[in-house]
Amino acid sequence: MSGHSKWANIKHRKARQDAKRGKIFSKLIKKISSAARRGGPAEANNELRLLLEKAKAANVPAENVKRAVLKATGQLEGVSFEEFTYEGYGPGGFALMIEGATDNRNRTVASVRLGFNRNGGSMGENGSVAWMFESKGVIEIEAKFVEDEEELMELVLEHGADDFESENEVIRITTLPSDYSVVFEALKEAGYNEFLTDEITKVPQNYVVLTSQKAQQALRLIDFFEELDDVEEIYHNFNFEDE
Repeated sequence: MSGHSKWANIKHRKARQDAKRGKIFSKLIKKISSAARRGGPAEANNELRLLLEKAKAANVPAENVKRAVLKATGQLEGVSFEEFTYEGYGPGGFALMIEGATDNRNRTVASVRLGFNRNGGSMGENGSVAWMFESKGVIEIEAKFVEDEEELMELVLEHGADDFESENEVIRITTLPSDYSVVFEALKEAGYNEFLTDEITKVPQNYVVLTSQKAQQALRLIDFFEELDDVEEIYHNFNFEDE
């Protein structure tokens, strides 16, 4: 899994570089929408509860959060949203899944197709790449914040973690989606507050390593989709060396 660890570091560095308030708000709002759509009030939806806590800590306006939840659950008056999943391949052949909700499917599919076409990719049929991903809870911690890795491993495994890996100065803990909140809360209670990644996501079964040129195209493609208001989640399986 060294490929993922390297990409995790790249994601973290990129996140620090563009960590402006608006971008942080936008990403949190999109994740809240995605979690709310999976059902249940915050009391019964642990992922949503944790995201609402993050939004509050980040000072995301309460009205923005409320609107995101109402939109996701179909409670906005006069507006009807439907979920979508689009799949395809990026430059170099890596797999890509895009999820979200829209009040105008024609507009959204046209925008997604434009993104693929402009950035060396191709849109695929439903199911063309979904089989390459599985839902997992993923928590990553920089090794420098961990005093005793063996003790940490015992802690998370006792609380239901599936896997524990330490590589390239990053510790990666994987869980089933249903066990994610239990493991996350156990880490918080143990004093861990700094995470590179802490989310329920779709993890690829394998990775496609891209050349420098293809990697630049891939990043442009991801950036394009991140700017679309209707898009909430983007999953892919590309990787590249730090250099």
